[in-house]
Amino acid sequence: MVDAVLSPAPVERHRLYEDALAMLLGTLFIALGMMLYTKTMLLTGGVAGVALLLSYVTRLEFGTLFFLVNIPFYALAWKRLGWMFTLRTVIAVGLVTLFSRLTGDWIHVDHIHPVYATVIGGGLFGTGLLMLFRHRTGLGGINILAIYLQERHGVRAGYFQLGVDLAILAAAFFVLAPDQLVLSVVGAAIVNLLLAINHKPGRYLGVS
Repeated sequence: MVDAVLSPAPVERHRLYEDALAMLLGTLFIALGMMLYTKTMLLTGGVAGVALLLSYVTRLEFGTLFFLVNIPFYALAWKRLGWMFTLRTVIAVGLVTLFSRLTGDWIHVDHIHPVYATVIGGGLFGTGLLMLFRHRTGLGGINILAIYLQERHGVRAGYFQLGVDLAILAAAFFVLAPDQLVLSVVGAAIVNLLLAINHKPGRYLGVS
């Protein structure tokens, strides 16, 4: 009887519709957060940050750059995290690319305070990533490496990404104004603290 009480409950896998709903809402949140950042010319970390930075420099569309920059990372996902994770990640990247193009038609923002954009944009981005992570879906690039390190070596995904994101933001020193750079650092902290607090080993076990 004691063994029965102490034995862990069987792990319940996510159903297909649960994965699909998380992917849809998560990518919509991320696309909206990126739109708010673009309006105020802020920067985030990871591959999304690289794509945003390139869009500011080249004036090319964020969605297209985001998709292209992600391509080399799919091999790591396939080799280390399996074909199903890779497929979900490719779909998520494609959805963010699509929604990034469409969000500007769905919602028009005439004015937004940069501080508010930092907080709500970072919150949307972090929440969207959290939804994807809990359903074993990445957003390409650093997300793939972060999830691999957490699952295989116990390294917190949020803390790892924060370090990488700060390095990316440092590269933006010659592109962004000082106030934009400071707010971008705050935004990156919001995103990654959301992940570090809510997506730590043992706190949530989601199997897809």
